[in-house]
Amino acid sequence: MTAPLPFANLLATVDLGSNSFRLQICENNNGQLKVIDSFKQMVRFAAGLDENKILSEESQERALDCLAKFGERLRGFSPEQVRVVATNTFRVAKNIGAFLPKAEAALGFPIEIIAGREEARLIYTGVVHTLPPNGDKMLVIDIGGGSTEFVIGADLKPDTTESLPLGCVTYSLRFFQNKISNKDFQAAISAARNEIQRISKLMKRNGWDFAVGTSGSAKSIRDVLAAEKPQAADITYEGMKYLAERIIEAGTVKKAKFEGLKPDRLEVFSGGLAVMMAAFEELEISTMRVTEAALRDGVLYDMIGRQLNEDMRDQTCAEFQKRYHVSLNQANRVAETAQKFMESLCVAKNVPIQDLKYWQQLLGWAGRLHEIGTDIAHAGYHKHSAYILENADMPGFSRKEQTALAQLALGHRGDVKKMTDIVSGNEMRWYAILSLRLAALFCRARLPLELPAQTQLRADDSGKGFVLRINGLWLDEHPLIADALAYESAQWQKVDMPFTVQPL
Repeated sequence: MTAPLPFANLLATVDLGSNSFRLQICENNNGQLKVIDSFKQMVRFAAGLDENKILSEESQERALDCLAKFGERLRGFSPEQVRVVATNTFRVAKNIGAFLPKAEAALGFPIEIIAGREEARLIYTGVVHTLPPNGDKMLVIDIGGGSTEFVIGADLKPDTTESLPLGCVTYSLRFFQNKISNKDFQAAISAARNEIQRISKLMKRNGWDFAVGTSGSAKSIRDVLAAEKPQAADITYEGMKYLAERIIEAGTVKKAKFEGLKPDRLEVFSGGLAVMMAAFEELEISTMRVTEAALRDGVLYDMIGRQLNEDMRDQTCAEFQKRYHVSLNQANRVAETAQKFMESLCVAKNVPIQDLKYWQQLLGWAGRLHEIGTDIAHAGYHKHSAYILENADMPGFSRKEQTALAQLALGHRGDVKKMTDIVSGNEMRWYAILSLRLAALFCRARLPLELPAQTQLRADDSGKGFVLRINGLWLDEHPLIADALAYESAQWQKVDMPFTVQPL
């Protein structure tokens, strides 16, 4: 009998924000979460970005030092128990590609760079599980280090999600580096309002019944107001105006000597305050309550959903199929056939089961979505599909997953040579592309398909090519497929990865 894992009922999330990095470990008792450990380090990652969006060596070293500590705490956890999400600074830094492998090595787990709207959805997921709206609409505002998320919803799934590039770190660096004046505050508030104006009409049209603030900036504003004005339980504009006047009078946040303000918030408090004041002004908010829930909580509840087969990615896939008028029968045929080919390849190569599951899952989504581009035009539809998958907001999917789906969609038909630079030496991605190409080829008639018995796809003995073993009589009865396989063989020859058909 296999011994149970030592941390079998534990889940861990790592939130790599622009201001702080956080690790939270929870005990999962049938969907009820109990926090048993948490770590927070003020990395100030966004502060390491120069005017060209290049991360400094110093900021990278701070981040790697923190990630190594988190990695030590996570030793013994399996990949299914840990999810790591990275936000705005990871999204915008131009040299993040070189940093990411070092970061993942230090932590010991893959890092998902999530889009702004996906960040907003996860924040809302955390809030709605800890502060149920009871049928009322709530507006959730989360001011991070480099971006601010705005969400409206009344149920488990939000109605509106938006993300704007304004945060407490970036605005503190931009407007509050010297002695703080009234002019500095007005400039910061005006700049933030200009950004928020892009979404204010939409947010006001959707409406809300109450407003909720999450994360560090909202909590620090609430804590300072509670210390300065004990009768005030919520954030109000008048209260924030009073705090701004105190800062202006003193010249710095430190000299204002606020009770209730933690030392690690001193450098970024003014930026967060200005952004929150701008949100109140532009969205005409009267009062805001504050919740302890945040992105990391949403990630945890999202993980539980995936374990219960309530994966948001499957919901997103279904919604995209509906939006782009996908033939569900054909999409399922292609997806299932691609997964069979992938399994055949991986089993023969003794690929770890976890890797096989990951690629089969991706192929499942890619097969179900590979034809969404036909809703734009049939000619070159794979290019349209790839563009949509790469650039659309896809709740539940990380940037890395969207890129992989886009590459599979692009590579599933046409010239294989176009994929050489994109895929490079990634063996598993080549396996997935071949599997999806063959699936689309065999399912071209758009009819129920049963592959002949003993059909096998294998890597050849050289390890650089592939062999498809298939019943020869069946091929004789399907000359169109036989011709298509001959074309496929010529395609793979172009990239020095021979593909041969071996009739049985």
